[in-house]
Amino acid sequence: MKYLLGFVGLIGLMMMPDRMQGQSIFEQWPALDDFHEVMSQTFHPAEEGNLEPIKSRSGEMITKAKMLAKSDVPAAFANPAITMATKKLVKGSKSLHKLVKKGNDEAITTSLVGLHDVFHEIVGLCRGDDH
Repeated sequence: MKYLLGFVGLIGLMMMPDRMQGQSIFEQWPALDDFHEVMSQTFHPAEEGNLEPIKSRSGEMITKAKMLAKSDVPAAFANPAITMATKKLVKGSKSLHKLVKKGNDEAITTSLVGLHDVFHEIVGLCRGDDH
């Protein structure tokens, strides 16, 4: 009986899902979550015509993009497309920051939308979507 209970327990442990499977992309990749926080807090107001959040946080966006590009990509997501996309985030964040300094609201909005698209490209790649 003791052996049967041990065997059943062992089978139960083997059938437990991997911890990583239950975690969201953002839980697995904290640097992506950090970038997402700034993106969401600046993009969504911009959708409603409020550019003040991105104007005041464009420098922070660069910092978070650089941290993301330098972070350890979880093995499940690591591939050349992710690397290229994170580099695009850095480049796009720098371009956006320059536009913020110039003050052209239409160009800022267009740039932020493009950066948002790159962010979603990364999330899609992490999920295995084709991009």
